[in-house]
Amino acid sequence: MQASPTEPYTLHTSNKDALYFCTEELAYTVLGGINTNHLDRMRVTIKIEVLHRKYPGFMENEELAGIALRANVDLYHDVQTEKLVRRTAEKLEIGTTHLYSSIAQLTDQLEKYRLHLIEKLQDTKAKPKELTETEVRAAQAFLTEKLLHQRTAELLGKSGIVGEELNSLIMWYVYTSRKLSRPLHLISFGSSGTGKSHLQEKVADLIPEEDKIEITALTQNAFYYFGTDELGHKLILIEDFDGALSALYPIRELQSKQRISKTLTIKDSKGNTKTIHLKVQGPVTVAGCTTQESMYEDNANRSFLIYLDESPEQDKKVMQYQRLLSAGKVNLEEEHSTREFLKNVQRVLKPIKIINPYAEHLDIPAEVFKPRRTNAHYLGFIEAVTFYHQYQRTEAVNQLTGEIHIETTLEDIAIANHLLKDILLRKSDELNKATRTYFEYLKAWLKSEEKSSFKLSEARTALNISHGSQKRYMSILIDNHYLQKEKTKEGFMYSVVSFEDYQRLKEKVNSVLDSTLQKLTEQQATILGSGGSPVQGSSAVHIKNEPLQNKRSKAHKQNSDAVQPKQDVPHQ
Repeated sequence: MQASPTEPYTLHTSNKDALYFCTEELAYTVLGGINTNHLDRMRVTIKIEVLHRKYPGFMENEELAGIALRANVDLYHDVQTEKLVRRTAEKLEIGTTHLYSSIAQLTDQLEKYRLHLIEKLQDTKAKPKELTETEVRAAQAFLTEKLLHQRTAELLGKSGIVGEELNSLIMWYVYTSRKLSRPLHLISFGSSGTGKSHLQEKVADLIPEEDKIEITALTQNAFYYFGTDELGHKLILIEDFDGALSALYPIRELQSKQRISKTLTIKDSKGNTKTIHLKVQGPVTVAGCTTQESMYEDNANRSFLIYLDESPEQDKKVMQYQRLLSAGKVNLEEEHSTREFLKNVQRVLKPIKIINPYAEHLDIPAEVFKPRRTNAHYLGFIEAVTFYHQYQRTEAVNQLTGEIHIETTLEDIAIANHLLKDILLRKSDELNKATRTYFEYLKAWLKSEEKSSFKLSEARTALNISHGSQKRYMSILIDNHYLQKEKTKEGFMYSVVSFEDYQRLKEKVNSVLDSTLQKLTEQQATILGSGGSPVQGSSAVHIKNEPLQNKRSKAHKQNSDAVQPKQDVPHQ
């Protein structure tokens, strides 16, 4: 037997997988530690040995030397405990009185140790950071800046995100929406090695630790065992949806209903069956990555879909950053301070109701598939932009309900339109991103070579694409009548049906968004006066909220140098 602590009646926990407890006569070792999940039971694997006889010469037997009893038992179960005492007394020739007493003391010590472990686990959960007054003023001053959207784009770049200007801004607003009553969701697509998880991780680094949960793999019932309110307004980051296949259904329910529930049966300590109801409340923002565009269609329908930039230009940007990092020419301290500053910016954003007075006049392209969900996503994204600009909006109060809210402006809609044009275009295109990219490269190559038809082998060589990928793309393009296939003496030849289809689709999408915004600009006074922004006789009035306005004004004046230096950034 290994050397053991000699202090009796004390649970020794230096080795969490072999907890040790002893009396003057017996040694107990709890093998495998203790389970902290089920407080209604105390199931352990226990080893009991005789240290030495309390009364020398009494019931001594050399054959018992080194003998130990091992058992798996629930110490909260009276029948199992009594059976353990009888077996131990018989095998080790120990009195039952001492056994009952020592096992009771061991159970008490294990109970205290388990509660300690649970408290320790709770302490390790991320707690909200207490901002200093200077940090609060600096973050609020930044949020009052006139070019907040452009300044945010600049700081995203300074935080270590290379390229991906549009995608990183979309992620930023979607992640910010976690604080709204109807959060948004996002899925990042891209081929292996393009940095999907890297971009998600980089933008997630700008979200406070207490507001996010990062997950690599999920079991089917994992979400049901969170606390009732543990997920509320959290950002759930899934590294790869392949690791969450069995949990896709509860994820979809969290996205749609903002809550999940499950009823199951368990047995109590006396063996009686009872039913319990597990319920977990949202809302949550769910973001994840995958290479398989079609496999997660049900989840994708509930999310914004972004496709990583796989262009040669982006490759050059990333590789140049890698070289500078290796050469020690990247200012890592500036990147870290920028990330911490943007976390503080997120922390000072407060929940507030958003009203969009222009909502009933907005429109999305008729070509969009699943327009109902897409329309809801579009309006939700505008709300997220408005929410982020809350320190630049005049608060209003509804006199009937007393509810305070802020209103969407045309500038918010313009930002949303600019960021979402490509996403709406993708939702209007019957080709997936990979196939569309291949087709557009193919058309560009044919134009540059002034070809009207081509062979598969020459296109594969020119576009530097694998045979398997080309075969898959060509099948989709032919089935959807984007390409024509013709048999000639030289073999099969292929030709493009229309070179302008994608351009026309793009113009339609842009035209709807641009023309709608233009009409809203022209009719702004009429729209706001007819029931948007409160006017005389309305049930809502604007409030000055002087303390907050003064605080913001002072923060902006006193901390002009507390944030990153201003630079005019071109509209991303």
